[in-house]
Amino acid sequence: MSVELNHTIVAAHDKEASARFLADLLGLEVSPQYGPFTPVQIANGVTLDYREEAGSITPQHYAFLVSEDEFESIFGRVRAAGLTYWADPHHRRRGEINHRDGGRGAYFDDPNGHNLEILTRPYGSGGD
Repeated sequence: MSVELNHTIVAAHDKEASARFLADLLGLEVSPQYGPFTPVQIANGVTLDYREEAGSITPQHYAFLVSEDEFESIFGRVRAAGLTYWADPHHRRRGEINHRDGGRGAYFDDPNGHNLEILTRPYGSGGD
């Protein structure tokens, strides 16, 4: 059997709202609650399992590889929601996207401070 990532737990102050935020932006569905988790399943079978966290949350980074058409749709929803976006993970190039490896990419934050990224080409897959 090959090793595959199956799920990861995402800390959230409001697991339902956070799962809905991600699902709505990415054009996905929120799955039924499973134990204490509210999961969002991605096309490759991995789930992001949102869990309530009462205390402070350490921001994490979650990157989503998408097609060019999906990028257009998702990025359109990011702009329509009035979210601030950046071309870089350090949030220095506000209001821009990047073109790494001949693709496109953008970063934006979720309601818990997690740094979300959409990109159309895996890093190292093409030209600068």
